[in-house]
Amino acid sequence: MKDGVQRRRLSQGELDIVVAAHARFVAGKPGGKRAALRFVDLSGLNLEDRDLSDADLSGSILHGCRMARSRLSRANLFGCDLRTTDLREAIMVRADLRGASLRGANVSQADLTQADFREGLIGVADRTKGLDMRRAGELDRANFSGAKLDGSQFADASACATDFTDCSMKGANLAGANLKDADLSGAMLEDADVAGAILDNAKLRGAVLTGVDVRRARSHLGADLSGSLQTPSADAIGRVEELMARARGSETWLKSGGGEGAPARFDGEDLRPLGVRLRGLRLTAMSAKSACMVGLDLAGAHLQGANLEGADLRGASLDHADLRGARLGGANLTKASLRGAQLAPLPLSAGRETPVNLTNARMRYVEAQGADFAGAMLDGADLRGADVTKANFSGASLSGCDTQQVAGLAA
Repeated sequence: MKDGVQRRRLSQGELDIVVAAHARFVAGKPGGKRAALRFVDLSGLNLEDRDLSDADLSGSILHGCRMARSRLSRANLFGCDLRTTDLREAIMVRADLRGASLRGANVSQADLTQADFREGLIGVADRTKGLDMRRAGELDRANFSGAKLDGSQFADASACATDFTDCSMKGANLAGANLKDADLSGAMLEDADVAGAILDNAKLRGAVLTGVDVRRARSHLGADLSGSLQTPSADAIGRVEELMARARGSETWLKSGGGEGAPARFDGEDLRPLGVRLRGLRLTAMSAKSACMVGLDLAGAHLQGANLEGADLRGASLDHADLRGARLGGANLTKASLRGAQLAPLPLSAGRETPVNLTNARMRYVEAQGADFAGAMLDGADLRGADVTKANFSGASLSGCDTQQVAGLAA
């Protein structure tokens, strides 16, 4: 970082002492002291798995640092040099990254909720002017794939050729940002502000653009919007009560032992306008093949034997849902939440049961801590970046399953 500011170089040992004192400060233990690491050179040092929440690192050089899984919530990183830094799975909620350079950094799967990436004004020493104020900060060619960026500030930021694939960017402020050549494929951009943004040649294939008016961008020449998901149509919104009547009919069918009502049929329907109305309902044997269920709240729902083949369940909540015997082949569950969900075989009669079918399902970045996948068929499923800590996979079939960077699978 060539700004004329002299920075003291810290050794790994010196840094470890400061970080240890900060950890005591965070824990409220004696001898604790908040880390004040302003304008120091930490390039190439190891900060993996360290807790630097609320630390002040403004103006420091962290170029090439190892910071995977570090905790930097509310940390002051104003004007920092974070080029090529490894920040995978870091927790950086509400971090101040104004004026920081993350060019080429790996920030995949990090939690950057409400982080601030706007440009910053940096004072640079000048022989004639004394102090020259310059704009600083760039995210060009950084890797944010799978990161959580809900409510983050990117106004006027430079993010050319940056990888935002499968990111959650709900309510993000991208006004005036330069996203030329950026890859936002599969990103969930509900209610994001793109007014004045540059989206030339940006890839938005399969992106969720509910509440996003791309026409407000300054330019979007060559932008690829194929397969992107727009705001629900007036027809879909107007059919909410009809769809709910089908759901109530399913509950009637179950209560009457099949004498009245019928299992709910939602094949190909856009169910997004239902929001939270299906939460906890008894929808056994429901059919929703190829239905649009993005962001739907199905927590605690009874979905035993449900047919959800090819359904779009990105970002849906299925926490503690009963999915025993469900068919989810080819479904898209990217960033869905399956915490504590039951995905074990469904008993049919003495000695007979049907397993859950997740063959070729897209399950990237799924949160499935404590879920029961006993006996499930996951052949060919894409589990990259998922968290299955304490999940049960006994007897499950994982042939051809992509398990790169899956947390908790070994256990």
